[in-house]
Amino acid sequence: MATSGTKTFSLDTAEVIEEAYELAGLELRTGYDAATARRSLNIMFSDWANRGINLWTVEQVSLDLTSGTSSYTLNPYDVDVLEAIVRVYDSTSSSTFSDISIERISRSEYLSVPDKTTTGRPSQYFVERKETPVLKLYPTPDNATTYKFISYRVQRIDDATASAQDQEVPSRFIQCMTLGLAYQLCLKRNPQKAGLLKLEYEESFKRAADEDRDRASIHLTPRISY
Repeated sequence: MATSGTKTFSLDTAEVIEEAYELAGLELRTGYDAATARRSLNIMFSDWANRGINLWTVEQVSLDLTSGTSSYTLNPYDVDVLEAIVRVYDSTSSSTFSDISIERISRSEYLSVPDKTTTGRPSQYFVERKETPVLKLYPTPDNATTYKFISYRVQRIDDATASAQDQEVPSRFIQCMTLGLAYQLCLKRNPQKAGLLKLEYEESFKRAADEDRDRASIHLTPRISY
């Protein structure tokens, strides 16, 4: 029997909402029903950011550093900085550079730095996680060469704002997305079914989150006795 030959199945926002209403045992009747479901979907996405690192929302971002400037405003949709390096360019060639590790420090450690005006190659950074995050570097970049701060940042999931939009969610999260929205809808309109859907949602989310992780080679060294 012939197969479709395609591997592109996805759901747009309208289909996610329709599936969630069916799972919740409810009917989608009005424009307000769709609007309140989109709002619940966005609230659920914000909760996902609190549950750990969603790998598909991690982006590599490059930031040009300015001599004498130690504080940089990041994007408002950046949730956190995971890892970072400082790219140090050769003063005689813009195509020659070295990537050097930089240490993340805590708020109290940054506060304890005695002289924050010290200049040099940045070796430490602190992320002030406000509504719009702020990156603080120590030492303050000097003018000896050109620096870039290159980092992997966790970013917010794209908002669900229109019915025809595809959701920025990998296929492994489609089931828990529909179950999670169905659970949210039940909290509002069908609380008798909310408990069961919460269990199914949490189980589905755990399976997807367990699969959504970095993989690296494992090297085993045999223990040899002489």
